[in-house]
Amino acid sequence: MIYTDKTFKFIQVLLLLLGFGLSLFYAQHQILTGDQTQMLYKGYMGAYYDSWSSFGNAASVVGNVPGSMISFAVGLPIMLYDSPWSPMLVLIFLHLFSYLLLDDVLKNMFKNELRLVFLVIYWLNPWFLFENILYNPSYLFFFSALHLWTAYKQREKSSFFYATLHVMSIGFALQFHYSWLILAIISLYLVFRNMVKINWFGVAFGILLVGASLVPYAIEFLHNEAIRHNPNVKKGERYIGWGGVHVYPVLKSFIYWLRYGSFFFPNKLIASAHFEWLSASVVLQTIFVYAYKALVFTIGALSVYISYKANRAFYERVKSKVFQRKEVITSEEEWLLLYVLGAIFGVFISAMLSPIIFSYWHLIIVFPFAVIPFLVYFKGYTKKYLHKFLLFGTLYFFLINIMGAVDSRKYSIEKNYADDVKAYVTKSVKSPL
Repeated sequence: MIYTDKTFKFIQVLLLLLGFGLSLFYAQHQILTGDQTQMLYKGYMGAYYDSWSSFGNAASVVGNVPGSMISFAVGLPIMLYDSPWSPMLVLIFLHLFSYLLLDDVLKNMFKNELRLVFLVIYWLNPWFLFENILYNPSYLFFFSALHLWTAYKQREKSSFFYATLHVMSIGFALQFHYSWLILAIISLYLVFRNMVKINWFGVAFGILLVGASLVPYAIEFLHNEAIRHNPNVKKGERYIGWGGVHVYPVLKSFIYWLRYGSFFFPNKLIASAHFEWLSASVVLQTIFVYAYKALVFTIGALSVYISYKANRAFYERVKSKVFQRKEVITSEEEWLLLYVLGAIFGVFISAMLSPIIFSYWHLIIVFPFAVIPFLVYFKGYTKKYLHKFLLFGTLYFFLINIMGAVDSRKYSIEKNYADDVKAYVTKSVKSPL
C-alpha cells in the first residue's frame, strides 16, 4: 500500500493525538521527587517573588548546571497562568515540536511509509514518553531536534538565522543538562567534515546571546562558595577523564545507544511493575508480574539484536567517509547518517570525559539520533513488514506506556500531579525554605 499525503496526514494526526493523550496520562501520575521539586521551587520562587535562580538542578559530582533556563521554563508559564499544568504543558508541546522538527528533516529523505515508522518509534516510544516528567533531561529532546534541524538547513547555504539557532540549541541545552557537550561535539564534527556552511556572524551572535544569559550565573559563581565546590565529592575521587580511565563507563554508553534503538526500555519503566492496582490477590499479582516481565524482556532482547544489525549496517555505509573531508556526500540520507556518526563520537568522548558512570537519562539527548539507524535499516523491509510493524509497534508501545504511567518507578496510578504540586507549593514556596 502506498500512503498518499492525505492518508499519511490522517494517520499522523491520529497517532499524534494518541501520543499527546499518553503524555498527559504520564504527566498526571508522576511521582514528585527531588528532581521535580528543585525545578518547582526555582520556578515558583521566580513567578511569585521575582527571585530567579541563576543556576539549575543539582548534578552528581559536577554540581548544579549553570544558567536560569530551568527557572524560566517553570516560572514563566506559571506567570502566564497559575496552574501546575502550565509548565507541564509547555514541556509536552516542546516534545511535539521536537517531532515536527525531526519530521521536517526526514520528509526530504524518506517516503511517507518510513515517516510513519519514525512517528511510531519516536513519538510513541516509551523511551520518549517516559520522560513526560518535570525534570531537566526531559527538555533535551527539543534541543536535539533543533540542533539537527538547524544543521540540516545549513548543509548547502550559510544562514545567520539558522547559525544563531544552532548555537542556541547547544547553549540552552547546557542550562538543562551536562550532556550538552554531545551536541557541541556533533557540531565540531559537522564543521570538520564540511557538512555545513557556516555563517560566522550568526555563530558569534548566538554565542553572545548564550553568554548574556549566563552572566547572572557567572556573578553567582564568583560569590557563592557552594556552587564552586561540591561537598559530596572527596578530592581526587572523581575527575574529568575518569570514564576513559575505567573503560566500563564508555562501554555502557554504547550499550545505551543500542538500547535506544531497541525495545529494551529502562528498568525504571519495565522492571518495577507490581500489579497491586489490578488485584488484591498476591498470587494473581505474581502471575502478572512474571508474565509481563517475560514478555518485555524477551521482546527487548530480540530487539537489541536487531538494533545491533541496524547499527552494523549503518557503520558499513559510512565507514569509508568518516574522515574524508573532501569526498562528496552523495545524498541527504548519507548526510543524515554522517550526522548520526557525529552523535556516536559525542557519546564516546563525553563518556571518556565523564566523572561518573552514565545512567540512561544522562544520554537521552541522543535518543532522536539513535533510532535513525533502525529507521534506515527498516527501509529494506517496508514492503514486507510495514503494516505489521505499525500495528505491533503502536499496540505494544501503548501497553508499555500504560503500564509505565500506572505502575513504575517514576509514576503511579495513585498519584495526582496537580494536587501534589499544590501541596508542595503551599508547604515549601509560599513559606520559603
